[in-house]
Amino acid sequence: MSSFSHLTPTTWRKSSYSGARDQNCVEVADLPSAAAVRDTQNREAGNLVFVSAEWSALLRTVRE
Repeated sequence: MSSFSHLTPTTWRKSSYSGARDQNCVEVADLPSAAAVRDTQNREAGNLVFVSAEWSALLRTVRE
């Protein structure tokens, strides 16, 4: 996980791994060479940013 505090995502989408209802939702935003993740119900807490290699590794692990 990296710090990209100077990059602010503007377009968020609900993760396909989120529950069908609005509970336990995670939103994802694409950044140049990274992805940001935040809790839908706690947006003011900020977000986590993963560089592309980290994001790919996380998705690969979740899919396995």
